[in-house]
Amino acid sequence: MTEDTPADDGGTFDTVPDAAIVDGRATDAYFRNTRDALTAADRNPEVVAEVTADQFPTGEFELLAGVDNAVRLLTGRDVDVETLPPGTSFDGGPVLRIEGSYLGFAELETALLGFLSHATGVATAALECRRAAPETTLLSFGARHVHPALAGMVEKSALQAGFDGFSHVAAGDQLDREPSGTMPHALVISFGREDRAAAWRAFADTTDGPTVTLCDTYGDEVEEVLAAVDELGEELDGVRLDTTGSRRGDFRDIACEVAWELDARGHDDVDVFLSGGLGPADLRHLRDVADGFGVGGYVSNADPVDFSLDLVTVDGEPAAKRGKLSGAKSVYRTADGGHHVGLRNRAGPGDGESLLERVVTDGERTATFDVDETARRALADAQRVGFRE
Repeated sequence: MTEDTPADDGGTFDTVPDAAIVDGRATDAYFRNTRDALTAADRNPEVVAEVTADQFPTGEFELLAGVDNAVRLLTGRDVDVETLPPGTSFDGGPVLRIEGSYLGFAELETALLGFLSHATGVATAALECRRAAPETTLLSFGARHVHPALAGMVEKSALQAGFDGFSHVAAGDQLDREPSGTMPHALVISFGREDRAAAWRAFADTTDGPTVTLCDTYGDEVEEVLAAVDELGEELDGVRLDTTGSRRGDFRDIACEVAWELDARGHDDVDVFLSGGLGPADLRHLRDVADGFGVGGYVSNADPVDFSLDLVTVDGEPAAKRGKLSGAKSVYRTADGGHHVGLRNRAGPGDGESLLERVVTDGERTATFDVDETARRALADAQRVGFRE
């Protein structure tokens, strides 16, 4: 088999196929060793396993995502599963619990944690951005920073955190959403310095979406914006500035100057969009002078959350490794936005709302998940708990 020839059950681009994930082969070798050892010993205990990042609440909230794929993976196994609803802010305690025979899901741990860890990290970063610019259009532009097979996860996680859209075409196919985008510098460069107007005209004549031109390729941002106005007139819906490290200085001042000159010429209805290496601090600094932002690497390059899966009961008895808390647990949200963790067989806080919900019963999926509903929950719960204020 040559380097460019797909494996029998895989893809060419270093991707693990869906079949390997479902079959439990997308796993660490020691889980196969565990399977073989337990099988040889005729040992398959009934267990409760919990996925946690922090044992106790820390006050540093994260946004749960990846639940739909985790549930999809566990469906059809002889297990019961409970999770926090996707879009819940959490800062400790279990986010997912599995009950059943250990060998029924042991080899799925690696993939299960991957689904939750990566999506939760991306969604948490996206929610930081949403909270930093709560009233401004946010688009996810970061798919270019990750393996293309992960683009759907990145864009979906951004949507679940309240982003308004994303740029990736194939992710749009997966999510049944129309991708959003403007134009790259390459389009303007392809026409040349002297034919910038021809590039903007060609874009306006062919785009199906709003006409938002990129206006910082060769010249001063104000000069390019006004040249785009001269060429397109009322056809121009917006302009995008992508030069955060402009040689002219502060990006905020540049955006303000562009907006001023547009207004002075009767074009205050032309929106100003900003992009280029932006994070939450930038969004707070710029949110009152921009109509929208494209956010890339801050979201797509987010560190995965360090979840672990631990057995907490074995054959009905409390169990845990050193440093972990034994016994099945419940998680509560109190009226003041607090996140509380306690043993499942104990009473919770008097005003506490239990957060873990049954999503799989005897291997049958009993819950469905909707991206828009998750986004609404994420924004409401973030407000309730004071997420990253």
